[in-house]
Amino acid sequence: MIPLLLSVCSSTLIFVIFKYFDKLKIDTFQAIVFNYFTAAIIGFALYGNEWNSSSFENRNWIPFVIISAFMFIGLFFIMGRSSQANGVASTSIAVKMSMAISLILMMIGYSENLSLLKLIGIILAFIGVFLVSSPDKKKSSKVNATWMLGLLFIGSGGLDFLLNYIQKNTLGEMTPSIFTALGLGAAGIIGSLILIVRIIQKKMFLAFKNVLAGIILGIPNYFSIYLLLLSYRTTGWTDSTVLAITNVSVVLCSALVGFIVFKENKTPKKILGLIAAILAITTLYIAN
Repeated sequence: MIPLLLSVCSSTLIFVIFKYFDKLKIDTFQAIVFNYFTAAIIGFALYGNEWNSSSFENRNWIPFVIISAFMFIGLFFIMGRSSQANGVASTSIAVKMSMAISLILMMIGYSENLSLLKLIGIILAFIGVFLVSSPDKKKSSKVNATWMLGLLFIGSGGLDFLLNYIQKNTLGEMTPSIFTALGLGAAGIIGSLILIVRIIQKKMFLAFKNVLAGIILGIPNYFSIYLLLLSYRTTGWTDSTVLAITNVSVVLCSALVGFIVFKENKTPKKILGLIAAILAITTLYIAN
């Protein structure tokens, strides 16, 4: 239970940090690159003793490290931009309501039955995301950033299922802590290559404040992923139950921070969307 609660705290903190990036004029991409190196170093520093050379006897997990790395950096970058453009509450709900996608993939991949209650929960999830992602008429913006919420909804659901599948089927002797560190480290390498090219092209200039912001972001980022993987193994609940409880907690905490701390607009549509999100996750929890 403790790993799950700490995972919720870590995930909520990520959205808060992203919000301050906008206020402090932090370059999101630079910060994300250094965030991944920081997260990888934390993983190896704290759990390096779990490294087992026998992990390389079964190399099935290696392609998944690469796939996870690309998804980590791509979705994380969009998450950062969306938190600034759409708000903390809207972004967190789009990400966490992606549980509907995860459940669909789990039902297909693990041959689970689709009950009426699960179907109702998935429909409510889509309704919640649609309402919450409705553009705020009071907020002028040169760019329609609603597409980010839809991409996060689908992509995050796919990533959740991928991490769950890896934990259940491919790790072997590899521990979740080491796999997380490897995946985040690979994401850092991919991002750094892009960053170097952009610096050489003089399209970007490295700044110390971006490096520092990345280091700060890397701490909760590592633990949000590692602790979720650990929760799958330690709570004794079904995977979908762990995912449901984690997501609804992050949605509620992030929405509370967004509405109260950052004074984000509480429009009727967003309030209804939040209610639909809570009902969706509650329904899915009961169904499991």
